[in-house]
Amino acid sequence: MSEVEIEQRIAVIGLGKLGGILLRAFLDQQLVSADRITATVDHQENAEARTKIFGLPVSTDNLGAVKDADIVLLCVKPAGVQALCGEIAPLMAGKLLISVAASVPTSAIETHLGNGGNVAVVRAMPNTPSVIGSGMTGLSPGRFATDEHLALAKSLFDAVGRTIVLDEKHMDAVTGLSASGPAFIYVVLESLAEAGVKVGLPREVATLLAAQTTLGAAGMVLDSGSHPALLKDEVTTPAGCTIDGLLELEEGGLRVTLIKAVVKATKRAAELKG
Repeated sequence: MSEVEIEQRIAVIGLGKLGGILLRAFLDQQLVSADRITATVDHQENAEARTKIFGLPVSTDNLGAVKDADIVLLCVKPAGVQALCGEIAPLMAGKLLISVAASVPTSAIETHLGNGGNVAVVRAMPNTPSVIGSGMTGLSPGRFATDEHLALAKSLFDAVGRTIVLDEKHMDAVTGLSASGPAFIYVVLESLAEAGVKVGLPREVATLLAAQTTLGAAGMVLDSGSHPALLKDEVTTPAGCTIDGLLELEEGGLRVTLIKAVVKATKRAAELKG
């Protein structure tokens, strides 16, 4: 349960996969009560289904959802940001808009909203582990967002994991590393589990060992503050089995491949701006 409860009313515009993950996390963490949240989707049948799932009003009426909201959480795809901002712009004065639309800069959102160009916008890039409270979110304030606006946005995402505030020029890299990163880690985890099966372990045992080992290794980095290379060296004894495994990883190019994956995902995030 979150130690902070948000009193402002929130409208989640675009209750898709990411919007649903965040909304579920907010509710489960008791960060915001359901009676202070409204949400929208594109189609009426989806609205009815999500109303039952989340136990709060979900409609197709963006203006109706935004009207009484203090915070608008924009969860639409990048291609839909301009049209959506144009639709809700007349009601955005005095509100905070938090956008999780990948690659769309705050300056573009501010322009689309108009209103004299002074709407408070915060750009957020969370990742899917937010659903279990282990998310990682990068936050960047727009031109008109105050420290109070940023603190409010941070309190939302602190409830679903860790947050970091950084210059917006780094947000594509955040997308490539932490937003896309879980998929890369799942491939590594799956490969470790497959290796366990290869050497004779039952699949469920191999998956458990791989998953808990991945979790524990990440926890060691976060809790100790040590560089991963130092922690790696602590596991690697002279002439032991670990160094042989590391040699195979180096020969297979795992390190370079992961670096290239993040670089490629970052470049793609930048391309989506157009």
